[in-house]
Amino acid sequence: MDKRDGFFKHQARSFSHAFHGIAYSFKKGSHFKIHILSLIAVTVLGFAYKISTFEWLIIIIISASVISAESINTAIEEACDVLHPEHHPGARLAKHCAAGGVLILSIAAIVIGLTIFIPKIFG
Repeated sequence: MDKRDGFFKHQARSFSHAFHGIAYSFKKGSHFKIHILSLIAVTVLGFAYKISTFEWLIIIIISASVISAESINTAIEEACDVLHPEHHPGARLAKHCAAGGVLILSIAAIVIGLTIFIPKIFG
């Protein structure tokens, strides 16, 4: 932060950087796009089946977690590619671990979605 920047200017710049990171994750990552499309589908289902406030909160938390993890995964991949463009085994392992974290959250999101929507669809 430039010492001459005021609080609000610094915050505006920080938000701008964050939105740029989100846009980059969306542009770069096919999985990020899949997660966004899944969120849209779940949102449509949520309105169609009039899920409860508690169910909305669970959907919001797990969706934000998956999308955030995917963005962090993109950041880790980019950092590893910059630090070790020659495909270092440690960088490869870091990328795999980050992807594994996203996979764990994605599976949890699927289980949560099925738990919420199967009784409504077939009940």
